[in-house]
Parts: sequence; C-alpha cells; structure tokens
Amino acid sequence: MPRLSSPPVNLSEDQIRELQAVVRKHTSPQRSVTRAKIILFAAENKGIRETCRILGVSRSMVQKWRRRWLESPEGMNSDERLKDVPRPGVPAVYTPEQICSIIAIACERPEDSCRPVTHWTQQELADEAVKRGVVGTVSQRSVGRFLNEVDLKPHRVRGWLTPKHEEGFKEKCHDVCETYELAQKREKEKKKLYPLMK
Repeated sequence: MPRLSSPPVNLSEDQIRELQAVVRKHTSPQRSVTRAKIILFAAENKGIRETCRILGVSRSMVQKWRRRWLESPEGMNSDERLKDVPRPGVPAVYTPEQICSIIAIACERPEDSCRPVTHWTQQELADEAVKRGVVGTVSQRSVGRFLNEVDLKPHRVRGWLTPKHEEGFKEKCHDVCETYELAQKREKEKKKLYPLMK
C-alpha cells in the first residue's frame, strides 16, 4: 500500500521572514523556535522523518504543527499560528457578580447586617453572603482570596474611615471649602496680573 505524502506547505515571503525572525530572535521561547523550524522545513519540502531527525522531535509533533499551520485562517500572523490553543481549564465556581457582591458586603458595616462584631472576618463575610443568597456556599479562604485580589482588608478598618460627625461639622466643612475656594480665586487673579511669574 503506498504511503500518503504530507500536504505541501506554501509560504509567502512575509511568512518566511516572520518565521526566520522567530528562529533568530534570542528571546523567542524554544517551543516557538522548534515550531517555526518545522514549518520552514515543510516549506523546503523536507519530509516528516527528516524533520524529526534534524530537530530531535517526535513524528506526532511534526505532523501536529504542520496540520495546525495548514488549518489556520489565512489572515492570521505567524506568531498566532505558533501559539498553543487555549486550554479550557476548570470552570469558575463563582461568577464575577457574586464576587463583586461579596466585596460589596465587606465594604458595609457589620452592624448594618445585625452582626455582633465591629469588624468583618472572612468567616462572617462568608456566612453573610450565604444568608443573603449571594452564593449557596463559600469558604472563608475563597472570601479571603477575593479580598486579596482587590487589596481590601475590612478587619483593619479604623474609625477615621467611618467617622462619627461632631456637632457643627457641616459648618466647619463649609468654612474650609470656602477658604480653599478663595485661595484658588486669588491664585488665578495673581496669574492674570503677573502672567510671567511662576
């Protein structure tokens, strides 16, 4: 029975230049260099067995990358064609909306949720998220991971973040704002009168 020859790989001048650049570039990952050489050898009509011998790779690898190159869409550049196909991985357990809801709970005061604590703990946040129906179950470690991702530390909240307003606070605040506004107006007037002064 005659052996089937592998389909030819025809490269444009631009593709040859791109692949040769990958091979020559010192910072190219080794796997990309090997893949680029496989395609270049295929364009030079080197057989699969010869390519395997020269590069020291398996037959299945040479066949895989020749096939991947030929099956890639025409408009795709060489770098994209040499990349691994994204792997599906483990599906996410929590949706972004659920994670945002847990983070939002962490930004609230525990007293507002009738919690007998002054600061949120990871376990208290997990319990509150389940109680509100945000998630069916969630571990305190997962909650901790969500908080770390946004650099939120509710257990370290100090009084100045949630101040108790003293008497006359609004009036004092108004006075401070007026002072700043007056200073800005004077600065603008000074620049109009003395435009060359810094």
